[in-house]
Amino acid sequence: MAKVVKFNDCVAQYNAMMADIKARRFQPIYLLMGDEGYFIDALSDALANTILTDAERAFNQVVVYGLDTDAGAVVNLCRQLPMMGSYQVVIVREAQQMSKLEALSHYTTSPQSTTILILCYKNKEQGRGLDKRQSLYKSCVKNGVVFESVHPREYEVDSWISSYVASRNLTISAKAMAMLKEHVGMDLSRIAREIDKLVVSLTESDRTITDTHIEQYIGVSKDFNLFELNDAVLKRDVARAMNIADHFARNQKSHPITLTITMMFSQFRQLFIYNYLQWLSRRQAKPVPSDTELMSIIGVNNPFALKELKANASRWANSRVFAVLGYLRTYDAKSKGVNSGGLDGGELLKELLLKIFSEA
Repeated sequence: MAKVVKFNDCVAQYNAMMADIKARRFQPIYLLMGDEGYFIDALSDALANTILTDAERAFNQVVVYGLDTDAGAVVNLCRQLPMMGSYQVVIVREAQQMSKLEALSHYTTSPQSTTILILCYKNKEQGRGLDKRQSLYKSCVKNGVVFESVHPREYEVDSWISSYVASRNLTISAKAMAMLKEHVGMDLSRIAREIDKLVVSLTESDRTITDTHIEQYIGVSKDFNLFELNDAVLKRDVARAMNIADHFARNQKSHPITLTITMMFSQFRQLFIYNYLQWLSRRQAKPVPSDTELMSIIGVNNPFALKELKANASRWANSRVFAVLGYLRTYDAKSKGVNSGGLDGGELLKELLLKIFSEA
């Protein structure tokens, strides 16, 4: 059985490949595949901009698209010799749309040393990637490098954002990160673009991205967002939570209830695990895990979020947390039209919050 690639493995390989590209350690074949387009685009762009000089690209770099070409044409391109240079580069974008893609194995089983072939295969749905049992995949593994791009889970995005921001010699506050995720969602390409815009906008003295920067340059309210709603719920601040919910109800396109429920479910799941660990520690007369261990176990990726969780955990017994998780599942179904009673997302959110606070 093929090994399941995890997001952290994907990030580690991506960083290693970027280091190799920067050091000009190239492979004859790059198969870039998976369901997270950001890494595929970033690697193919890095290769396209590094292997050849500007002058060489005019003669020795070809970009084709899977829908507009076929395997035979790509093989013929790969077998040509470079003009006035050491390499020729053939980039196949959207390779998943190419008919008879497997026929490329006629080349990949015996590639030319003067050609670098880059296949960008984006499978939007997990489990529908290139068949790893076929000759094309196996020959790419043997004669080149295969990179499998994995879409992160919600709890894995925070650490990636922190790393991306750090690569720009900046840090980001927990609230700013939550606001950014709410605005952009799980799309790493969009997150990267928004951070890059912030980098250009910030002054040299601004080394930390704050909620004020997100509000000023991206346009997300620092008072009415998911971070503030989760904070109000965690602290059982009914008035503030309902005020934010009212704002969400008036702006449902910017604040879809499905995303709101997903983020709230994540917070209460973390709270449930933390409470359980506390109970287990008391039962076994053992110390509670350290903050570093807690962050790993619970899935919290910044110390501030863990501090808030710990400070408010006593407000929520796990029997109540369990009931809230049940409400969140029920209202997730209602938000998708199951027994919604004709209520829209805004009304469902208010009703959900009243249910949650009835458990407080």
